[in-house]
Amino acid sequence: MSTSSDEKIGSTLAHLTRAMKTPTISRVWEKLAETARDQGWSHEEYLAAVLERQVADREANGTSLRIQSARFPTRKTIEDFNPDHQPGLRRDVLAHLANTSFIPKADNVILLGPPGVGKTHLAIGLGIKACQVGHPVLFDTAAGWVNRLTEAHQRHGGLQHEIKRLRRYRLLIIDELGYLPFDADAANLFFQLVASRYEQGSLLITSNLAFSRWGEIFADDTIAAAMIDRLVHHAEVLTLDGESYRTKTRRELLESTNPMTP
Repeated sequence: MSTSSDEKIGSTLAHLTRAMKTPTISRVWEKLAETARDQGWSHEEYLAAVLERQVADREANGTSLRIQSARFPTRKTIEDFNPDHQPGLRRDVLAHLANTSFIPKADNVILLGPPGVGKTHLAIGLGIKACQVGHPVLFDTAAGWVNRLTEAHQRHGGLQHEIKRLRRYRLLIIDELGYLPFDADAANLFFQLVASRYEQGSLLITSNLAFSRWGEIFADDTIAAAMIDRLVHHAEVLTLDGESYRTKTRRELLESTNPMTP
C-alpha cells in the first residue's frame, strides 16, 4: 500500500473515530493493524480486537465515573476486608453479596454492630462492587440523608422530586444510622425515603443499634416498626461484633512500642 493511501486511510479513520466518539480506537487501530499483519489475523479477529479495547476502556471510564459520583468518603474494597476478624460472618453470604445480585432484585442489606467492626468498610466495598458492574450508587451518612431530604422538603414539591430523582440510583447506602436521634419531622422524611425504595430499589444500611432499639432513633416505636418491616422483607441482615479495629490497632501499637505493658 502506498504512503498516500496510508495517509488517506489514517485521515479517514481519524475522522470516523471522532464522529463515533471512540478515542480508544483512534489510539490503537494502527498498532493493532501492525500486529494483525504480523500474526496473520483475519479481518474479523482484527475488528474484534479493536472493539474489545474500546469497550474495555469505556467500561473502565464508566466505573471510575460511577465511583466518583457515588461520593464514597474513602476507597475500601471487599478484597481488603479481613473476614478473620469476624468469625461469625459467613464467607458464602459475603461472597453472595459481593456479586451484587441483590441489586437487580431490589433487595436490601442491613449491617448491624458496634462502632469499629467494619460495617462502613463492607458498605463501601459492596458499593464499589456495584459501581464496577454498572449500577449507579449514592452514599451518605444517615444525618446527611436527612439533611438532603429536609432541604428538598423546604422547596415546593421538592421532596417528591428528590425521591423520584433518587430512583435512578440502583443502590443507596445509608451509613451510621443510630448515632444521632431524629426528631419527628426527620423521622417522617426518612420513612418516606425507605417506603419509596420498597421493592423498587436497594438500600444498604449500617447501624450501631439492634432493631429492638430503633425506636430510640426515630422517637417513635410505630414508625420504627413500619420501617423495619419494609427493610427486612427482602433483605440480608448481618450482625458484626467484636473489638473495634481502631481500638485494637491502637492497643497493638502501644504494646509494640512498650513491650512491658501487661
